[in-house]
Amino acid sequence: MAPWSSRPRAAAYAALRWKIQPQRSNALALLHRGNCALYPTDAGYISREDAMIALAEPDIQPCDIGRPDTGLTG
Repeated sequence: MAPWSSRPRAAAYAALRWKIQPQRSNALALLHRGNCALYPTDAGYISREDAMIALAEPDIQPCDIGRPDTGLTG
């Protein structure tokens, strides 16, 4: 059974993942927590390790609302 096959499971799965909102013409790409409502998509989740790599990239910044960087760096 896929981890996103029911709403509670999908919410739990998303809460433990991250996602990247692609770069727009006037802003950098954004790293969001998987359950961030500012970028509501149910696809393209990345792992903790990939989120750490994304934060090291100069053209990706963390979402100011969801604070996806909390617990990833340091």
